[in-house]
Amino acid sequence: MNAHSKPDLRELSYAEAIREAMDIALTNDPSVILMGEDIGVYGGAFQVTGDLVDKHGTDRVMDTPISELGGAGVAVGAALTGLKPIFEFQFSDFAALAMEQIVNQAAKVRYMLGGSVSVPLVMRFPAGSGTGAAAQHSQSIEAWLGHVPGLKVVQPSTPEDAKGLLLAALEDPDPVMIFEHKILYKMKGHVPEGHYTTPIGKAAIRRDGKDVSIVATSLMVHKAMQAAEQLEADGIDAEVIDLRTVRPMDRDTVLSSVRKTGRMICVYEGVKTLGVGAEISAMVAESDAFDYLDAPIIRLGGAECPIPYNPELEKAAVPQMPDILAAARDVVKGRV
Repeated sequence: MNAHSKPDLRELSYAEAIREAMDIALTNDPSVILMGEDIGVYGGAFQVTGDLVDKHGTDRVMDTPISELGGAGVAVGAALTGLKPIFEFQFSDFAALAMEQIVNQAAKVRYMLGGSVSVPLVMRFPAGSGTGAAAQHSQSIEAWLGHVPGLKVVQPSTPEDAKGLLLAALEDPDPVMIFEHKILYKMKGHVPEGHYTTPIGKAAIRRDGKDVSIVATSLMVHKAMQAAEQLEADGIDAEVIDLRTVRPMDRDTVLSSVRKTGRMICVYEGVKTLGVGAEISAMVAESDAFDYLDAPIIRLGGAECPIPYNPELEKAAVPQMPDILAAARDVVKGRV
């Protein structure tokens, strides 16, 4: 049977899956609006919004001025009045211009007003390196926002989760920050039709294994899966965990895996120091799973430098598949 004859086997790109989620939300919920720079006629910096303005109009799909602080402030205000804004940043790096509204307003208002209000706001951040966009347009800053109580931070690695996590975020009363790796936008995968949600705060085991746990985020999940396939030829059975949510982190899935394998590698694109892998490592160290470890925890994170423009230096600044492969061989064979 042709795959196209079964709707549940259809494939969409990561970007198409996000667009479909936004289309469903706009169609089903009149309180949902889209906001961002050049998301209207232009369709967004990475063409993710596409032609949604033609279908839903400029009252629902709104171009904002070139002011991240101003646009984010309007989005926070709209959420406080009962709307559900989806605010798109052109690049995740530009969140730095809106940190006042994200960190001091969106994340704290519900707490400061004793729970009498909520901020059902979704912010989308095209993130990560690999496009030659250099130091100011290639960062992975999910750990910045993951540090802030009141925010939820997710990193979908597949088209299915890109759609499901966005729809789940729209049902959450708190602000949800979605980091979408730019390299993944063209990646295709299975995406169910209609409305469904992927639970926020729940990791996914992408590959079962017994020798080493590789906990990865975003694009690094795919590099970890490639490494796991090669490790199999060495007789090393790697378990790959897609963290999916940076905050709140899925403690149970990670700790259960470490108890089983006795070894852990954390792989993430953000700078290694004070990154997501540091929190994962501390979580294990502060639990009973620490007693199950047969080797030190390994963190594979970004280099201590801005992302270079040069393509070869850009690759060298973030973990690559051979790095994961070498680390897994070392940790399993007792070389660390």
